Amino acid sequence: MKPFTALLGAAAGTHAADQMALATLPLTATLVLGAGPDLLGLLVAAQSAAWLLVSLPAGAWIDRLPRRRLLIVALALGLAASIAAVAAAATGFVFLLGLAAIAGASGTVVYVLTSVSLLPSLVPADDLSRANARLELARAIVSLGAPFVAGLLAQYLSPTWGYVLAALGACLALACVLALPEGTAPAIAGERPSFAGAIRLGTSFVIRNRLLRGISLCAIFWNFAFFALLAIWAPLALGPLGLDPAQMGLAQSAYGAGLILGAVVAPLTARRLPPLVTLIFGPAASIVASLIFLSAMLGNGLVLAAAGFFLVGFGPMLWLICQTTVRQLVTPSALMGRVNATVQTAIYGVRPLGALTGGLVAAQAGLTAALLLIAVSFALSTLVILLSPLARLRAMPAPVQVPARA
Repeated sequence: MKPFTALLGAAAGTHAADQMALATLPLTATLVLGAGPDLLGLLVAAQSAAWLLVSLPAGAWIDRLPRRRLLIVALALGLAASIAAVAAAATGFVFLLGLAAIAGASGTVVYVLTSVSLLPSLVPADDLSRANARLELARAIVSLGAPFVAGLLAQYLSPTWGYVLAALGACLALACVLALPEGTAPAIAGERPSFAGAIRLGTSFVIRNRLLRGISLCAIFWNFAFFALLAIWAPLALGPLGLDPAQMGLAQSAYGAGLILGAVVAPLTARRLPPLVTLIFGPAASIVASLIFLSAMLGNGLVLAAAGFFLVGFGPMLWLICQTTVRQLVTPSALMGRVNATVQTAIYGVRPLGALTGGLVAAQAGLTAALLLIAVSFALSTLVILLSPLARLRAMPAPVQVPARA
């Protein structure tokens, strides 16, 4: 099996396991363990907190240890988490279910950051865009299908069968990773700093590099807006838009369709368009989407909301693949893990703030005010790109050749 094929198979298995666990957790907690909204909120928070708490340490590990070994550890952790979740459901031990949620999400964090950092060593630089698009397509497809499958299992068998499928996904991913060639730890020039010092070096590299700084700021503003949108979506859909729960889910599923189409056409846009076009179009499409959501309050709620979600999936998916490639090209291999971890931490740190702000604004000033806040934040994400060197990037940067300190 070719190395990239193995990594692609591992990506499909890992994301299938992660998305099944995400969709199965609330169903298991509610239907099997009888958890109320307060306990369910704690479980979901524990699952998502791993992305914020584990990313920076994981980045330092990635730059110190063989990356294939880290992938194996991450996937083994995900497999153990699925088994523990089934045991928690069988015994009624809610605390164990929470530990399983944290462990499974932590394994996904380490896997995602490691695979993104490993990819530049597996494919030529001019094929990075296509490779990133294929990996994101695998994620988009399973993200679209996992909630539906988890719901069917919960209705006709048991919610815990979702964890069985998650375990099978982790096993598939583990088998694919074992097919990767043995690797060594990234080369480190100079004296190895402390663990905390190594993390600081990765963060400072992102801050100093104008391309990476623009990518990070754009992602922060965009994720703030997107999670504010998710926070107000249910009251918006069931209130002013006049949708029923089924129509609400149908409209939101257009987001997954946008993700898939974006991943499919990304290799074509990478060949035909300069990076600056894609980097501007991604957040700019989200501004249009926010205006569509505003107009949906005046009528045709289902169609317009679906169009808004489609744009929020399509444009940002193109942007994600393009900026990931830029990030891989301008980052030295010895810093790859920490740079990716720094960007990831910034993104996941702002998501709860966006959701909280969106909900508070909607509660205090109304849904229209919240949608205007979302539009402004999407506009700021676009403005960051326009004011940065990313708006003048007519070709992908040359791969960095200068070795970096640890």
